[in-house]
Amino acid sequence: MDLRHLKYFLAVAEELNICRAATRLHISQPPLTRSIKALESELGIELFVRTAKGVELTQAGEIFKKEASNIRMLVEAAIDRVQRTGKGKLGRIDVGIFGSAIYEIIPKILQEFKLRLPGVSVVLHTMTKNEQIEALRQRRITVAFNRLTIPEPDIGQELVMMERLFAVLPESHPLASLEAIPFRALAGLPLILFPNVGRPNFVDRVRELCKQQGFEPKIAQIVGDTVTGIALVARGFGVTLTPLSVTKSMTFTGILFKPLTDAPDATIDVSVLYRITDQSPLLKSFLGVVREYRASHAQV
Repeated sequence: MDLRHLKYFLAVAEELNICRAATRLHISQPPLTRSIKALESELGIELFVRTAKGVELTQAGEIFKKEASNIRMLVEAAIDRVQRTGKGKLGRIDVGIFGSAIYEIIPKILQEFKLRLPGVSVVLHTMTKNEQIEALRQRRITVAFNRLTIPEPDIGQELVMMERLFAVLPESHPLASLEAIPFRALAGLPLILFPNVGRPNFVDRVRELCKQQGFEPKIAQIVGDTVTGIALVARGFGVTLTPLSVTKSMTFTGILFKPLTDAPDATIDVSVLYRITDQSPLLKSFLGVVREYRASHAQV
């Protein structure tokens, strides 16, 4: 059935006058009359009867008016959804996430994205770095967040922010009275680091920073996540380093977060990853939010 016939039928059904309906549709009366007759012929029923004032709906016409109105609303809704999807305002975005950045940076970006595009469903997937890259290539996720990512020819990568690293000490530690910790003071102290999956990783970054400061780190434990590492620090198993976002978002008893002195390079990145070939409006919208976040947050 031609949707134009439905449009013309509804105009006549609402106006109950061929002349007024034609004026409303910006067409002449003859093609409108032909359209109504063609619709009645297709349905095999009479929809209108002529009166002195115009036309009236038959009983079948009354029923068809309700059904045609429902169809029109469905079509209009479908068109609206398609247009919003085409503009990146509707749909679903799958996001690969990881460890420590989920405590502050990623939630803030996702929150802003949801505020701007409430029609888009955000689905999170906790993945290692290698799993994220593979999932991007297989189109199972749209974007991913991670740190220390090696450039890949088919994967786009943009810096979200650089985070300063903080020392994490037990409250009873001899260095706990200092306002800030000299990085070289970590030499010889048992370090608890996390995680060691995906190369390069945070453990590699700490090794590199220690080498720049002229010493080899004494690594006592390598654990799987931030929470476990800090919990061990609180129990006196050693000290650790963690990004600023963790210090803002986690509350532990028995530990202190201390800034580092004499180590301006003691930072670590958070980057967003995506397929270079992905030209979807949804990705464009998401990256727009990321870029605005980056612009409003200098290195912290």
